[in-house]
Amino acid sequence: MPTIKTEALTHVYGVGGPFESVALENVNIEIPQGAFVGVIGHTGSGKSTFVQHLNGLLQPTSGKVLLDGVDVNSDKKLRHDTSFKGGLVFQYPEYQLFEETVARDIAFGPRNMKLSKTEIDERVREAAGFTGVSEALFERSPLELSGGQKRRVAIAGVIAMRPSVLVLDEPTAGLDPAGCADILKNISDYRAATGATVVLVSHSMEDIARIAERLVVFDAGKIVMDGSPAEVFSCPEALRKIGLDVPAAADIAERLRALGVPVPAGCYTVEQLQDAVLSLRKGATKC
Repeated sequence: MPTIKTEALTHVYGVGGPFESVALENVNIEIPQGAFVGVIGHTGSGKSTFVQHLNGLLQPTSGKVLLDGVDVNSDKKLRHDTSFKGGLVFQYPEYQLFEETVARDIAFGPRNMKLSKTEIDERVREAAGFTGVSEALFERSPLELSGGQKRRVAIAGVIAMRPSVLVLDEPTAGLDPAGCADILKNISDYRAATGATVVLVSHSMEDIARIAERLVVFDAGKIVMDGSPAEVFSCPEALRKIGLDVPAAADIAERLRALGVPVPAGCYTVEQLQDAVLSLRKGATKC
């Protein structure tokens, strides 16, 4: 399983032109194998540009992206191989569905890997299982499916390549709460079953709080915070200063503490806040 590392990663759009823009500047980070990292930042902060370097889709203006210590941009073959090791799910991936049937769409990546028909079939069924795509849908056109089903098919198409690094850019955008919860569970299940590294970009503080083990916060093309969700969400003013917010549960906990209610630090999910409040109530009853 790979370790991802960037060294002074910098990306400039439109170099030398009138609209030159620095999207990433001197980004240094290491993500160990099997980690689940959430990436957050306001629009234009550089987070999407960052994750597109992790599978070789974008090449740095300067600096390096290392996979197990090897510069993935050192030659074309390495960059090509990285595109299979690092599966990238774009925002609204269902817009990229184009094959005649669901099964063929999921199989597109494995076919490009030049696998045998038997191996491709195995991977299609495995990926469909991870993402909750019923085999009864395999011969249907993906364009006939609901929005949530399309999203699952699109993610299955990436998972079918069995990436050791799964990178997702806003995978729950536009879905209802039930759909969001299902997709996040699919991602967690894939990681639990394979030990894959997961890098998840999201605007939803609730989603990130619920699922990530580490948060990386981008602002103006730089990493400004990097720590556990408890550490990052314990700095609400710093987040608000760069246009972000904290999960609703963390905001409520902060307000309760301001009113003198002894809610412990580190409550940033609904479940944690509920446990803390129930514990306080039990304590009060005993008194």
